[in-house]
Amino acid sequence: MTVWFVLLAIGAYLLGAVPAAYLVVKWSRGIDIRKFGTGKVGAANVLSAGPKWLVVPVALFDIGKGALAVWIAQIIDLNATQQVTVGLLAIVGHNWPIYLGFKSGGRGVFASLGVITMLSWKLGLIMLVFTYLWAPIKQVALGVFLGLVALPFLSWFLAQPLDVEERLPITCGFIVLSSMALLKRVVARRNELSKNVPLGIVVINRALFDRDIANRRLWINKGTTKK
Repeated sequence: MTVWFVLLAIGAYLLGAVPAAYLVVKWSRGIDIRKFGTGKVGAANVLSAGPKWLVVPVALFDIGKGALAVWIAQIIDLNATQQVTVGLLAIVGHNWPIYLGFKSGGRGVFASLGVITMLSWKLGLIMLVFTYLWAPIKQVALGVFLGLVALPFLSWFLAQPLDVEERLPITCGFIVLSSMALLKRVVARRNELSKNVPLGIVVINRALFDRDIANRRLWINKGTTKK
């Protein structure tokens, strides 16, 4: 079983590293998504590089690769710790893809959703619904932040199985998952629009709203285009 775990762990990373957003934008428009919007290779940045309808298949693919890695781990009867590890490696692959030189990966939000859902469908549903409840006021990024913060606490009560020895690694895994997602938000090169903004304010804006400045319209229209 150890051999299968090692092989699946490697496969999960390589699958997670497949840059779907980069590939579909390259194939459809012949451009590099890393030169547009946030510069990240994720479903959200497809909105900046277009066509916008490609967001749906890219998001589904990213969810699927996280879910598939954990599902296979469950099929071959790996334990909870190994399932979580495989899922986390799929997210690591998405965030730091080997195919792009370990740079410009996405935030891993959709890949994380796939992992969460396979480990606990209740948590997956809660994360999805809660996040998009903020969509009408255009604050999905804030919904993601709040969901990530709440995830480890919710997992202790909602994750299956209920046996503490198996539930503990799931909760610990979700702590790592949330930390990785928030780290990807906070650690990035400064944008020109934020060069005069205090570092503490930039960190808060990034953590809460996934942008350097408070002005969302200015950030979307001018601040995120790479020169």
